[in-house]
Amino acid sequence: MAVHDIGYVELYTRDAVTSVDYFVSAMGFTRVADSVEPERSSVLLQQGGVRLVVTSGRGIVRFLEQHGDGIADIALTCDDVAATAVAAASAGATVTRSSQGLPVVSGFGDVVHTLLPTDSTVNSLPAGRSWSYAPGATATAAAGRVTGLDHIAVCLEGGSLEKYADFYREVFGFSRYSSEYVAVGAQAMDSIVVRSDSGSAIFTLVAPDPGKEPGQLDNYLERNGGEGVQHLAFRTGEIITAVQECRERGVVFLDTPDSYYDMLGERLGGLHAQVEELRETKVLADRDEWGDLLQVFTRSPYPRNTLFFELIQRNGSRGFGSANIRALYEAVERDRLTS
Repeated sequence: MAVHDIGYVELYTRDAVTSVDYFVSAMGFTRVADSVEPERSSVLLQQGGVRLVVTSGRGIVRFLEQHGDGIADIALTCDDVAATAVAAASAGATVTRSSQGLPVVSGFGDVVHTLLPTDSTVNSLPAGRSWSYAPGATATAAAGRVTGLDHIAVCLEGGSLEKYADFYREVFGFSRYSSEYVAVGAQAMDSIVVRSDSGSAIFTLVAPDPGKEPGQLDNYLERNGGEGVQHLAFRTGEIITAVQECRERGVVFLDTPDSYYDMLGERLGGLHAQVEELRETKVLADRDEWGDLLQVFTRSPYPRNTLFFELIQRNGSRGFGSANIRALYEAVERDRLTS
C-alpha cells in the first residue's frame, strides 16, 4: 500500500482565469489540457514534474465559502490502490468514490487524496476526467525553471501533529524524516516532516504551539476556515534566475531584512560571492551536512491570504532549512502585521 508520488495537486478557485494566468504568465507553467463537466471545469497545468489542476464551478461552492481559494486534493499514486483504500478506512479515514469511481481518502481538514495507480505518470493525463488537449499542447512534460514538487507544507491545529504523522505512516507508508520546534518571542510552531519511501511525496506538517500566544499559524487557520495546505514548494535548479523572471512577471516575494544577509557570509563560508545576488532577490540560504539549500517564498496571490508558494534549490542539501524556518516565520509575521 506504499505511496510512490504525488500525481497532481488540485486547486479550487473562484476565478479560474486569473489563477491560471498567474501560474502561466507569472510562474512559467504550460496549459496542457481542459476538462469541462456539468458541475465543474478544470485546467491542467504542468511544468517539469509538477501537475496542477485548477478547478472552478458551482460544484465546489461549499469548499470556497469555507476556505477560499486553496488546495482541495493531493492525488497520490499507489502500488496497490485497493489495499491503500482499505488501510485508510481501517485507520479511521473516510473513503468515498469520485464520480469516475476512483477511491478518495479524507486527509486533513477538507483536503482529500484521490488514489491513482502508479502508471499515472507525468506524461499521462490525470485519470477520471474527460480531457482535451489545449491548442499546441502534448502529453510531454512542459519545460521551465520549475523541475518538480519538492514538498507540500500543511498547517494543522495545535496538538495534532503526532496524530497526523501516525495517520500518514499507517495509511500511506510514510516515514518521519525530521522535526523542528521554533520559538519566536511569545509565539512558537512545531513541525514534523513525513515522506514516502520513494522520497517523491513529502509533507511538512506544521502547527502552532497551543501553549504559546496565537501567531501567524493560528491566523492562517482562522482565515482558511481550518486546516489546509499552507504552501507548495517548487524545486528549481536556478533559483536566482527563476526569482528574477517571476518578479518581472508580477510575482511578489516576501521581504527579508538586510541584517540577514549582513551575517550570511560569516554563517555560511563559501557563499560570499553570492551574498549580493541573494540579498537582491531576497533568497534565503542554509546548509546541512550534505550541501546548501536556497529558498524564497511568495506572498499569497489569493484574497484570503492563505495559500502561497516557495521556490527551492537544493545543492546537495536534504534538509528543510532549519536556520531558515525562523527567518520564514519572521518574514510571514512581518507581512501579516503590515498587510
